[in-house]
Amino acid sequence: MRTDTARLLRTSAAYGGGSVGIAGAALVALLHEEARAARRKVEARTDKTDPPSGDGVYGRGRGKPIVFTVLGDSSAVGLGVTRSSQTPGVLVAAGLAELAERPVRLVRLAVSGARARDLEAQVDRALAERPAVALIMIGANDVTSRTPTAVSVGHLTDAVRRLTAAGCEVVVGTCPDLGTIRPIAQPLRSFARRWSRQMAAAQTIAVVEAGGRTISLGSLLGPAFASDHGMFSNDEFHPSAAGYAAAAAVLLPAVADAVGVWPAPAGRRLRALRGESVKPVARAAARAASRPGTEVQATEVAGSDTGPRGPWALLRRPRPTDVPTPEEAERAETEAESAGLR
Repeated sequence: MRTDTARLLRTSAAYGGGSVGIAGAALVALLHEEARAARRKVEARTDKTDPPSGDGVYGRGRGKPIVFTVLGDSSAVGLGVTRSSQTPGVLVAAGLAELAERPVRLVRLAVSGARARDLEAQVDRALAERPAVALIMIGANDVTSRTPTAVSVGHLTDAVRRLTAAGCEVVVGTCPDLGTIRPIAQPLRSFARRWSRQMAAAQTIAVVEAGGRTISLGSLLGPAFASDHGMFSNDEFHPSAAGYAAAAAVLLPAVADAVGVWPAPAGRRLRALRGESVKPVARAAARAASRPGTEVQATEVAGSDTGPRGPWALLRRPRPTDVPTPEEAERAETEAESAGLR
């Protein structure tokens, strides 16, 4: 999400359609100035140095390591923290190793500043690793650059299809809610929220139809991110270590379920879920976009994957699971190295 926030404004000239009147022109000018101010503030505070990748093997146990690749933008990189053990990729990898009781090999391919169009090159590199599961976090830069939703989602669809065709399970953390970003003033913040939710809903429909599953990141912790400064790093745009841990706790169940290791005992299913329902995918996507932590994946009803209103989708709200602390993640990596798994 290393931003071009000033371009957040490239909305249609008249948001209400038609020609721009005096009031409309004034609103556009106001939003443009707010975007420029937000960009200056964020860029002045953003640490331009990515944290270490954390690539390597985590955990101990029997069996060949599960290959786990992380693709996307700076939210997948973990920009805003300084230790690899604080990044979402490492936290999910270490947690997955614990749940699977097998080592997990992490390969981070995400790039700060990436847009959906950049996924093609990342997928090229991912396929060479033969991953069992891939996590993609993308969309914020497409919103801030005002990339047409159809164009952005088209690139994401291609990426998911290529990965699933290679036998890789795909989990997509959809576009976060930019309405929680404090440097963005009102009324721009309201537009940012609308645009990011529209992107998240479109991503969900496309990913499910392409064979993947999504987790709605939204505001990651809902009201907590909007009210707790501790969830953001110094630039007030990227998450802090606590923020990434919260995101990883939401993502881990979906990644683990994708490879068949969550929840472990069948008897824990009811406690592991806060609710589930089946809806047409478009309705499921709209619901998920406004409810952070909601997972959406394809399903069947009466033996059919499509109903009168389109493909069926299963909505689930997994309870966020504990992820390793940064210290535990580092220890998992050290144990794997000492066991000769690196």
